[in-house]
Amino acid sequence: MNHCDIDTRLWSKKAQTLSPYVPGEQPKHDNLCKLNTNENPFPPSPKVGEAIGAVLNHQAEALKLYPAPESDDLRQALADFYGLTSNQVFVGNGSDEVLALVFASFFLKDLPLLAPDISYSFYPVYAQTFGVELQPIALSDDFSVNPDDYQQPCAGIIIANPNAPTGMLMPLSAIKALANQHPNSVVVIDEAYIDFAQAGDNAVSAVSLINDFDNILITQTFSKSRSLAGLRVGMAFGNPSLIEALTRMKNSFNSYPLDKLAQAGATASVLDRDYFKDTCQKVIELREALTSKLAQLGFEVLPSQANFVFAKPEMPAVEVASRLREQGIIVRHFNQPRIDEYLRITVGTAEQNQRLIDALKALA
Repeated sequence: MNHCDIDTRLWSKKAQTLSPYVPGEQPKHDNLCKLNTNENPFPPSPKVGEAIGAVLNHQAEALKLYPAPESDDLRQALADFYGLTSNQVFVGNGSDEVLALVFASFFLKDLPLLAPDISYSFYPVYAQTFGVELQPIALSDDFSVNPDDYQQPCAGIIIANPNAPTGMLMPLSAIKALANQHPNSVVVIDEAYIDFAQAGDNAVSAVSLINDFDNILITQTFSKSRSLAGLRVGMAFGNPSLIEALTRMKNSFNSYPLDKLAQAGATASVLDRDYFKDTCQKVIELREALTSKLAQLGFEVLPSQANFVFAKPEMPAVEVASRLREQGIIVRHFNQPRIDEYLRITVGTAEQNQRLIDALKALA
């Protein structure tokens, strides 16, 4: 049934006018090479399954009880991992829920929210859902963020870093500049892909700034670098006052967001630091190899710091995506101004990446 066939007379005006976010395609075909939704090519830490199994095997009776509403053990594990205190950590049912609570907690004001014109496509959906005026700020010609473009009164700022779908990283100096420009607005840095970023020996995550700036809030997810997209765990880091606002909003919406299995699995993932570091490094190495091979085929590849690359083929991007699909290889094409000649390609396993390269060679 398509939308025009649905009887909407009982719907609220909000439900009638929403333009929902469209998730990345999850096709179900044999021998599919799925490089369109930025999932991690490696499995989660083996300790995740062990922790969940322990709950099921030894504490299954406890599943009749509600989970810890504030996910205390997980928050403490994250605090220890980042050198924070637990009152600087918030967790939710995936970073998308965390971001929804961010919009409701900080951006419902009589000024526009500023965000890059090319970024995570859920931001405009949240804005519409919560009645927030979203003002897009054009990325520079090289797709970078220029803090000087954000010097205007605003309800807040939200920027994905590394950005999606470009994969480009904004330096901490730019984030500091934004926070200094807007001391009375919350600057949200969505770091879904930050664990795949490298800057030599320098810190790349803005978590390092929250003790110096009470208006910087960082959101992250377990879906990418920790290979737990199926578990739905997200988090935010910030000044205790920002965390308290999120907690109040959460408790007015979904007071038990993470179940016992998710809390146990996510905590085990955080504690297995060696596995986390190893798999992130493997993805980085695969990304660099994929970037090099695509460049050899004539692709213009942006300097990605994520677990995907954003690449412009010599042929029309939509045609390349279509012909790859015919061979069972799915990549993401955005029919959007400025980027409609690019493809976003998830970094897969070495075998998946080679299958992609072989298919592209056959198209030439």
